[in-house]
Amino acid sequence: MMHRVVVTGIGVCAPNGIGLEAFEKALVEGISGITHNQELEKLNFSCQVAGKPNIDNVNLNEYFNKIQLKGLNSSGIVYGTIAGLDAWKNAGLELQFQEPDWDSGIIFGTGILGVDKFREAIYKVDAGNVRRLGSTSVIQTMASGISAYLGGIIGLGNLVTTNSSACTTGTEAVLMGYERIASGKAVRMLVGSCSDSGPYVWGGFDAMRILPTKFNNQPEKASRPMSASASGFVPGSGAGALVLESLESALTRKVPIYAEILGGEANSGGQRQGGSMTAANPIAVQQCITKALENAKIVANDVDAINGHLTATTKDPDEIVNWSTALKCSGKDFPFINSFKGHFGHCLAASGSIECVGTVLQLRSGNLYGTMNCEDVHPRILEQVDASKIVTHSLDFAPKIIAKASFGFGDVNCCVIFRQFKK
Repeated sequence: MMHRVVVTGIGVCAPNGIGLEAFEKALVEGISGITHNQELEKLNFSCQVAGKPNIDNVNLNEYFNKIQLKGLNSSGIVYGTIAGLDAWKNAGLELQFQEPDWDSGIIFGTGILGVDKFREAIYKVDAGNVRRLGSTSVIQTMASGISAYLGGIIGLGNLVTTNSSACTTGTEAVLMGYERIASGKAVRMLVGSCSDSGPYVWGGFDAMRILPTKFNNQPEKASRPMSASASGFVPGSGAGALVLESLESALTRKVPIYAEILGGEANSGGQRQGGSMTAANPIAVQQCITKALENAKIVANDVDAINGHLTATTKDPDEIVNWSTALKCSGKDFPFINSFKGHFGHCLAASGSIECVGTVLQLRSGNLYGTMNCEDVHPRILEQVDASKIVTHSLDFAPKIIAKASFGFGDVNCCVIFRQFKK
């Protein structure tokens, strides 16, 4: 028996808004979270703009106790804990103080975690001060640190783990959580992903020369998905989180339901047939999309909108070709398509989960949010898609089904199908 899976809680810590109200307002109104970063300028980065959540006004005592806060030096853990706990509370759930909640688990992914803590540790070890590292250096730098923090704070007794698949991580975590509930192995799963901030995370991409360099004085214009003037992705960071739950449990608890997940697919192109460590195998991308539809038991014409990966690089037109080929449609028959990366950049491992939160908000609001900085659509994209289908400004259109996809380094892909909930 396959259980239906619904979304009952969401939380977000994004460069353009912390908390659902601020985040949704930014998506609707086209408010950018990309700013000039003085640290990157000081370190002679070619790209000196980035998307980084502003947590200056966040009371961290509401998320961590004094012991957890002592020596805490991992922005990813901070972002992930904010988003995760907000999602849990948004679902009307409480922390467990007596015994673990055996029915609830967590899959919370990351790419690189605790980079600043690693740097701090390296300096202390090299200076012979290993005993001054403190007792939290291990849990802040292990990949599963974020799921361990959240699992312990909430008291989760089901599967508690971390996945890591580059930019596909967040969307993959959603699919993995869905599959665990659908198979009856859990009742609820807190899923999401996070990414650290800072030059030690973003430096490698700057060295690869795949970041924009012409917008250091116009940071809000730097990230340009599907644009002819796109010149690279803007590095970002943050976290997104969703509470997934069996429909039976959600109805029993009588809680609001944001959306239903119909299914999805994850695969790899094997770095063959044009795929590489940094480029996607187009056949694998197309197969990922078609298998996602098959697993969700829908057909291409059922898809009203796509929230693409669309990072604002020269690969954006290739992604559109893959969608068109997989869905066997083009021109005005193509679904509406948008990207949120113009709002906050490419948040790496956190991108998929933050964008899944935005996708769910679109289903709840009955609107599609515009793609920022897409006034000059790439001509190769217009060869595949009618201009009316590219959502450049918030659109009063109530989608019933949205396909959300992410494609990551290592030639890995994931596509999840969200549907407006109906009994």
